Amino acid sequence: MLSILHINASPRYANSDSLRLARHFIDSLRAATTETFELETLNLFDDGALPAFGHTAAAAKMAVFTGQDQTPDQIAAWESARAVFDQFAAADAYVFNIPMWNSGVPYVLKQWIDIITQPGWSFGFDPEKGYTGLMEGKPALAIHSSGVFAPGVPAAFGSDFSSTFFADWLNFVGIEDATHIRFAPTVLNVDVEGTRRAAENELSDAALLFAGKLGTFELIRG
Repeated sequence: MLSILHINASPRYANSDSLRLARHFIDSLRAATTETFELETLNLFDDGALPAFGHTAAAAKMAVFTGQDQTPDQIAAWESARAVFDQFAAADAYVFNIPMWNSGVPYVLKQWIDIITQPGWSFGFDPEKGYTGLMEGKPALAIHSSGVFAPGVPAAFGSDFSSTFFADWLNFVGIEDATHIRFAPTVLNVDVEGTRRAAENELSDAALLFAGKLGTFELIRG
């Protein structure tokens, strides 16, 4: 069965605009495809959702790549990180909802990215050719929301290092088939419901294209 991993990077749950839109996309996708898929949601702000990646995990990483033996604590830390990556790697496609925080991504999303973005896991490196993403052939849909910033606003209303960083990371790990949809602004907006409906319509259209991609995956995997 095909699997979709939904990464929820908002702590606001029922009050989250980005999460509401992600659920709209997933519902539209279920309606648009005859393929059965398994959905797994990772709520990054849930307690215990992510392991710490501090000095023990960093030492474990360096031990692996320098051929040294890991201590028992390092083994445990590295296995915890690997479990997060394995969940990511096992999915056939991805849905992300990402609210902008201080012009960037929420810190837990960056933590998740830093845990799974390891050489030999999500990317490879060649001294002559450089980096190569190892997660090729998997589509992703990313929903970006922001309260004040919107494309085209004056600089005094903020900057967007969130969607640009995230798009670059997807490409870095080899996920080149990515669709990005924005809902903004959500606060300084005289027609927020109209903007929301426009985003929902865009997501419904994206779901039709995504459904076709899932069918292609079924043929490849079958």
